[in-house]
Amino acid sequence: MKNNRKKNIRLGVNIDHVATLRNARKENFPSPVKAAELAIHSGADSITAHLREDRRHINDNDIKEISLNFPGKLNLEMAATEEMLAIAEKIKPFSCCIVPEKREEVTTEGGLDVINNHHKLKPMIKSLRDIGVRTTLFIDPDESHLEACYDLQIDCAEIHCGTLCRLHEKNDENFDFEFNKIKTFSKKLFSNGIEAHAGHGLNYETSKIISSVNEIEELNIGFFIIAESILHGLEKTIINLKESMIAGRLLKDE
Repeated sequence: MKNNRKKNIRLGVNIDHVATLRNARKENFPSPVKAAELAIHSGADSITAHLREDRRHINDNDIKEISLNFPGKLNLEMAATEEMLAIAEKIKPFSCCIVPEKREEVTTEGGLDVINNHHKLKPMIKSLRDIGVRTTLFIDPDESHLEACYDLQIDCAEIHCGTLCRLHEKNDENFDFEFNKIKTFSKKLFSNGIEAHAGHGLNYETSKIISSVNEIEELNIGFFIIAESILHGLEKTIINLKESMIAGRLLKDE
């Protein structure tokens, strides 16, 4: 059945690259915690932070402080490791998004292989659910992974939009095909009780396009927001981005 009711769409602001800038000079500023405070004040619905195994940007104290200062707002991105599970069990963030991770990567390069990692993900997801943490997997819009997602009983799936954004930037003719993949994937998640989120590479234009998909309930955006805020300020960037999302939500979703 077609879902015609237009739902509100949320924005999660990823503050990883505030920490990247801080760490570039090994200083104690700019503060990711202060950035999180300003983001919430400017209209962000949640704060995303990726605690990498190599602590490349966000560190353990950042996670602790964000969790304490903004209860119910932290979306902790993490690899599927025992160390990260122990940290999540200790701080109990509002949600955890499990992502693939490689030490040599500049940024997350694609979604989790849910099928081949199913045996490792299942007990981890159960442990998080048992302590009341919402569970999300960062995945490509690949329908072969849907059954594994259903079996894992995750609350949400964040769709990797990197390919879509690169195609949009190049004005590539394959853009429509990729966008339709994301739309179809989102609708199948929704129809099976999994909340669809989207992220990676989104900017003003692509966030507006993605927001037109009514089944997608949340966008998580980081690098674009931090880069844009250097020139225009964090508050203005978040306000402008939310306006793009609302405009996209009003577009007709076929």
